[in-house]
Amino acid sequence: MEHQKVTENPSDFDSTNLIAFLYKYRKPLIILSFSAAIISAIASFFIREKYLSTVVLFPASTSSISKSVMTEDAAGKNDIVAFGEEEQAEQMLQILNSDMIRSTIRDKYDLMKHYRIKGDEKYPITKFNKMWESNVTYKRTEFLSIRIDVLAFNPDTAALIANDIAQLLDDAKNKMQQDRAKEALQVIEAEFNKFQAHLELVDDSITKIRERGLQDFETQIEMLSEQYYRALAEGNSSGAKKLEEKLSVFSKYGSAYMALFTNAEYERERLIMLRSKYEETKVDATQNIPHKFVVNQAYPAEKKEYPIRWLIVVISTISTFLLTAIAIIAVENYKRITEKAL
Repeated sequence: MEHQKVTENPSDFDSTNLIAFLYKYRKPLIILSFSAAIISAIASFFIREKYLSTVVLFPASTSSISKSVMTEDAAGKNDIVAFGEEEQAEQMLQILNSDMIRSTIRDKYDLMKHYRIKGDEKYPITKFNKMWESNVTYKRTEFLSIRIDVLAFNPDTAALIANDIAQLLDDAKNKMQQDRAKEALQVIEAEFNKFQAHLELVDDSITKIRERGLQDFETQIEMLSEQYYRALAEGNSSGAKKLEEKLSVFSKYGSAYMALFTNAEYERERLIMLRSKYEETKVDATQNIPHKFVVNQAYPAEKKEYPIRWLIVVISTISTFLLTAIAIIAVENYKRITEKAL
């Protein structure tokens, strides 16, 4: 009889009849849901509006102007107007996430103030980094392009920051490459000076030997030998003696002359190669080039991106409705269990 009394209680929750349950408690459900809608609508107007600006760009295939312009490349791998591939896109993403770009934009646009972060509060940089990551995003598209999205409280600021980030990408990459190229330039310059100094010593030695009559060793030794044997054959002893003295000079300095001459030729070839390398590296160390192809530049948005007020109201209302229903179900089940226990 007690069990029958419990099941016949109209306040019991029957899970098989949800519509009847909702209708029964329609008043609290409607009142609370409507209140949530009103409150969320009012609260949404206190949320600061954000505007979205976007830059889309492709990476360039090569980042060295000397290899693109000054070096012969039959395969076309260093074509300065070629689009980059996955590797270049990944490198670009890493540079975009660098502290150099982040700090430059932060200082230029006073983003600490823009994000309402006080310098004397606890962990201001950490808070700024979190705000930056939630408002500035980079992602690679399926077409291997890079998309830069910037949210800001002012549409002009969002567009300016997005375009500046794209420009700073070139500045950051050029700086990294130029720093490395300048170090390489110092090494090449030192090597060039060393070879040039050595070549000057070799040329001085060759000049001193040439002052003794050696100009073209192979041609002269052949002529002198021929004249010497002819003088001996003709019985010209005095002429043969003079030729013998000349031949002794060639015999004494000939091997040294040939070694110095060969070394000088090698040094000159080496200097030509170093000079060419020096000019290429100097270009990389001093010249700035773009490392991207801009598909779409950022422009001030005509309407806000966030918040979507109607969506906030809808989500708040539905959430309140569901939570209220769950709370009523929990209360009804608790009552039923309590009555059973009695």
